[in-house]
Amino acid sequence: MSLEFLNLLSQIPDPRRAQGKKWKLGPIVLSTILAVLSGASSYRKIHRFIEAHLERLNEAFGFGWKTAPAYSAIRTILRGLDPGDVERVFRAHAAMLSGGEAGGDIEAMPAVAIDGKTLRHSFDAFNDRKAAHVLSAFAADDALILGHLEVDEKSNEIPAAQKMIEALGLEGRLFTLDAMHCQKNFCRGP
Repeated sequence: MSLEFLNLLSQIPDPRRAQGKKWKLGPIVLSTILAVLSGASSYRKIHRFIEAHLERLNEAFGFGWKTAPAYSAIRTILRGLDPGDVERVFRAHAAMLSGGEAGGDIEAMPAVAIDGKTLRHSFDAFNDRKAAHVLSAFAADDALILGHLEVDEKSNEIPAAQKMIEALGLEGRLFTLDAMHCQKNFCRGP
């Protein structure tokens, strides 16, 4: 399964020029995920994680790295990625884990929890930008995050939840949502 995940990560469009790509995108992203799961919280710590586990990473995933990429290379690669492209790959991976295609079988994950959170320190007073508010869908039975959606600044969770349900193909499932979603005119219709 881990090599399938690596193949999925390799499908993320690489924004770098073809010339001078010393490090492949899929292995960098996978190594970064593993480092963050192990507690790395900076590019330097990601570099140190890769350096410490270089032999194991090469053995498990066949990276063929002689040295770990520099923290500045990791930073440049990761900062250049389009979040939407990364989200699509993670949604495809979630669909694979659930046993369905993207938006897959309704019976595969009958209960879905949807909740929103405001991200700390994401506001920008200088540019008059409010804090980012992100909505997440979680398949409770499979303990699997299905997707994230940033709530528009001038909106709220209600239309964002409806948009997320539609985008992920989750119609017909059992949902748990906050009390704000218990409105009289909740359903859209003619």
